[in-house]
Parts: sequence; structure tokens; C-alpha cells
Amino acid sequence: MKPVVLQLIDSFEQGGSERQALKLTQLLHDSGHFSLRLASLSPKGPLRKDVDGAELGEICSYPLNSFYNFHACNQLRRLVRDLRFSKVHVLHTHDFYTNVFGMLAGALARVPVRIASRRETSGMRSTAQYKVQSLAYKLAHQVIANSEAVRAQLIVEGVRADKITVIYNGLELDRVQPHPVPTREESLAALSLSTELNNRPLVTIVANMRLAVKDHAMFLRAAKRISEAIPAAAFLLAGEGELMPLIRTQAKELGLGGNAFFVGRCDRLAELLAASDVCVLTSKSEGFSNSILEYMAAGRPVVVTDVGGAREAVVEGETGYLVQSGDDKSMAERIISLLKEPIKARAMGRLGRQVVEDRFSSAAQLKRTEQLYDKLLSRQWRIGEKRAVKLEC
Repeated sequence: MKPVVLQLIDSFEQGGSERQALKLTQLLHDSGHFSLRLASLSPKGPLRKDVDGAELGEICSYPLNSFYNFHACNQLRRLVRDLRFSKVHVLHTHDFYTNVFGMLAGALARVPVRIASRRETSGMRSTAQYKVQSLAYKLAHQVIANSEAVRAQLIVEGVRADKITVIYNGLELDRVQPHPVPTREESLAALSLSTELNNRPLVTIVANMRLAVKDHAMFLRAAKRISEAIPAAAFLLAGEGELMPLIRTQAKELGLGGNAFFVGRCDRLAELLAASDVCVLTSKSEGFSNSILEYMAAGRPVVVTDVGGAREAVVEGETGYLVQSGDDKSMAERIISLLKEPIKARAMGRLGRQVVEDRFSSAAQLKRTEQLYDKLLSRQWRIGEKRAVKLEC
């Protein structure tokens, strides 16, 4: 009988955590080593269509509006009951909310292996939230960090080093560079962008516009500097969220109205990156950015802020450049140099793709995850659970 693994995600919205978790679930299912289940805190989001019909059984949802009310207690009881009924052997959670909710439920249900995850370094949560999450880590048997930078932050926060495993985000290379690679004209048409952009240098950022931590303001300040040096340059902003109106206003105030193009939620990522000359990320804080890997896998040179695990992927001066958070002047200078030296930029892009192939593939992520599951299952089945946790609500 195969061990039963439940992946608990927050929602099916188009975020990095959700995409990574859903892809890992599919990879684990296809490998056939475990019996996979999927559950969420919210059943909504555009990524739901990617898993419907994936032979994962019923996808249960446990909607929450707070951790601190009677409704949350009822949802906790439901999850505990379902974990016991399904005889789940491994519970794997993927972000703050699922860590807190899932690790408590897993402990109450005495799930043999409980794995939490951490994807950011610091600055994303309040002090109270970090304290709550630290309690969730205590209930976990292991915490997966998606970079060495995140691992170091967890240790600072008091998580034992031997309780942390680094597993880098995995990437499907063909998702961002299909064969044959589309021409720029084909890519622009697929994105419903004007063919007028075909002969203009294109600088792209892919980041949802829900959190100020992505610092689109820095990108726009750099864009202003680039426009002054290279008037033909255009800027593509892919992503969605409630901050978009503010970011549009900032672009107009900087005089970028005719050069900044808001792509919105991008379902044609391969075409977007194929059309781009340089790809950028301006985050103030990250764990390990999916966007950076996607840029590099598409063979594009990158200029990104030196936060989180960025330097674990980017080889400074060889696959792109790292700049300090908030330093739009240095970012602009690096981007301008790449736009003025296209041969060098293309060489950086090719090397970047090779780095992703060697270190950050989905196959490598799958292998390390399965090894961790097997190791923890072997240990837990050998020593057994020593303590039961009483449910009090």
C-alpha cells in the first residue's frame, strides 16, 4: 500500500507558492511512489482548472476568515477528522496560513509525518504572525526552506538546523521556452501587444501587484532613467492585484505613460519572455523567486535586487546582475549596459538557462522531496508517535 500524502495549499490563485505546490503535487502523483491528495483553504482561483480531472480524488476545502473564532474551530475539526479518515501518512503545507492551520490539525490527528514550508526571509509578516508560525514549526517534523537564505533566517528565528531541509523551487523548462521558440512578432501578437514594439528594446518585470514588497516603484524609477538614456525602450509589467491602479498612476507621473505597458495576469509567459530583452525583479524581500528562474530558463539576462536567495541563482556578471534593494540608479545602469551590448546579453541568457537546467529543474525538486518523505516516514514508523495531542476548542 502506498503512503498517502496530502498537500494543503492556501488557494488556487496565480501566486508563486500555489503554482509550485500544484506542480509538485502533479509530479508526485505522476511518479507513482505515493498516493496523492490535495486540499485547500479556499477553493477559488484560476489554477483550479489545472488540477480538476487530475485523478487526485475529492479536493476538500476548509475556508477560514480568521484563526480565532468558532468557525475556525469547526474547520479544524473537519480537517482532523478527514486526516484520520483518509489515513494520511504525510501532511505537507506550503505557506503561512496552511502551516499554522495544517500543522495543528496534523498534530491533533497524529499524522506520522508533518512538513511545513517557508518561502520568504523576513519582512513579509507581522511580529505576531511570526510568533504564531514558530509554534507551527514546533509541531512539524521538518521545515522545507526554498533557499539557503531562508534556512539561515529560520535558524535566526530559533528553528533547529537539523529540522530544516533546503529544496529549491523546481521549474519546467518547456513552460517558459517551448519548441520552437516563438519569434518576437509572434509573441507580441499572442500577448495582444502592438507590433510597434517589435523594434524597441523591451524590459520586463513579472510580479503580482498585491504587495508593496515587490517595489514596482523602484522598477518605474529605473525605467525613467533608462528612457532618458534609450528613448526607444519600452517596459512590460506583467501581474495583477489591487495595487495596479496606483502603479499605473506612478508610471504616468514619471512620464512613462506611452512606454509602460501593463500586461495583466499573464497566461502566455513563454511569449512574454521570448519578446523581452532584459528581465527584472525589484523586490525588497524574497525567499527564492520563481520569476528569476523563469527569466533564466527562458534564456534572458536578469537584473534583480540582492534579496533572499537571488544570489543562489544569479551568477554576478555572468548570468545577470545583482543590485541593492531600492537602488534604481544602479539597476538602470546595469539594464542600459545590457541593452547596449546585445551580444553580451544573449550570452548571459544562454548561461542562465544552463544554470537552471543543472540546478533548478522540476526533476531535481521531485527527487529531493521524495527522498525527504521516505526518510521521515522510515524514521517515524520506526520510533512511533510518543505523544497524543488533545483537541480543545
